[in-house]
Amino acid sequence: MVSALKDCHNIADFRLLAKRRLPGPIFHYIDGAADDEATYRRNTEAFEACDLVPHVLQGIEEVDLSTTVMGQKIALPFFLSPTALQRLFHHEGERAVARAAEKFGTLFGISSLGTVSIEEIGSAISTPKIFQLYVHKDKGLNAQMIARCKAAKFDAIALTVDTAVGGNRERDLRTGFTSPPRLTPSSAFSFAVHPSWALNYLLREKFELSQLKDYVKEGSNIAVTVSDYFSTMLDQTLDWKEAEAIRRDWGGHFCLKGIMSPDDARRAVDIGATAVMVSNHGGRQLDGSRAPFDQLAEIVDAVGDKLDVICDGGIRRGTHMLKALSVGAKACSGGRLYLYALAAAGQAGVERAMALLKAELVRDMKLMGARKISDLTRKNLRWR
Repeated sequence: MVSALKDCHNIADFRLLAKRRLPGPIFHYIDGAADDEATYRRNTEAFEACDLVPHVLQGIEEVDLSTTVMGQKIALPFFLSPTALQRLFHHEGERAVARAAEKFGTLFGISSLGTVSIEEIGSAISTPKIFQLYVHKDKGLNAQMIARCKAAKFDAIALTVDTAVGGNRERDLRTGFTSPPRLTPSSAFSFAVHPSWALNYLLREKFELSQLKDYVKEGSNIAVTVSDYFSTMLDQTLDWKEAEAIRRDWGGHFCLKGIMSPDDARRAVDIGATAVMVSNHGGRQLDGSRAPFDQLAEIVDAVGDKLDVICDGGIRRGTHMLKALSVGAKACSGGRLYLYALAAAGQAGVERAMALLKAELVRDMKLMGARKISDLTRKNLRWR
């Protein structure tokens, strides 16, 4: 039984501990996905269709896990994707995640739907930082968030491009999940039997969407589902022309998050993007779509010599990262892999999850006969 942080030895264990510690609606928001959740499952299962071919007798004692992505050298070939609503999962939220990323020398992201401000993270955290931009109908809000990122010296912006409408997240419909949480007879019982979470939520600083609160009340003061927020508040007219205009306004490293086709990856190059995150939003948008790892080789072959390709989604093990890096990804990223740990034990949980993944990578690199990330190539892989 997983009942304490010391019992967690992999991401699946953190998931079980998070389920014990969170009210049902909050846990299922992290854990759920769209429709039948087939894509969510496939995101991880895709790695199992590919096998590693190790090389022996390489005499490897030390391993270099560092890589460079979006102009930033990071100590690990993976980083913590920006995710929304983190102070719902643990009262420290983005602060805990950022400090853990800083300790391990890797990139950290915050979301437009984040619960700690751009300014606080920018001043408190020295590790490289990326901001996830959701383009709202309010053009002033979009411009203000970009300006705030410039002032706070963020290193990159990731424009999310796969949220033209919100996905059909049926678990949220069944549990009644909203931001901020709304009391219903069933949710009230779930909150009551998780008193530690409830007391932290009620007695600590007021929940807010820090980047949005001065522009929109939805999500901070008016309860709304994330799917409804996407469908009503975000700009459904967002197109390649506007994405290019945002890139020009930002002026720094610019990533498109949610690229799944080689043609779109080529267009990302055309508008001046310096990175793409191959991602299907964790299976939370279009169910039945391909997994990022399934699409990775096509996209690397199309644009890998022109920009940084990042594999985002479904990663639960160091071996998953080795496979993505062998295909040609410059780095890997994920959300649930650290959100479960955050919910389980705050900063200590995120640090333990990262330490376990790092240990897996070091061990697996030695077993593969690879001293550094550039030693990983498709020659090490076989597809079934």
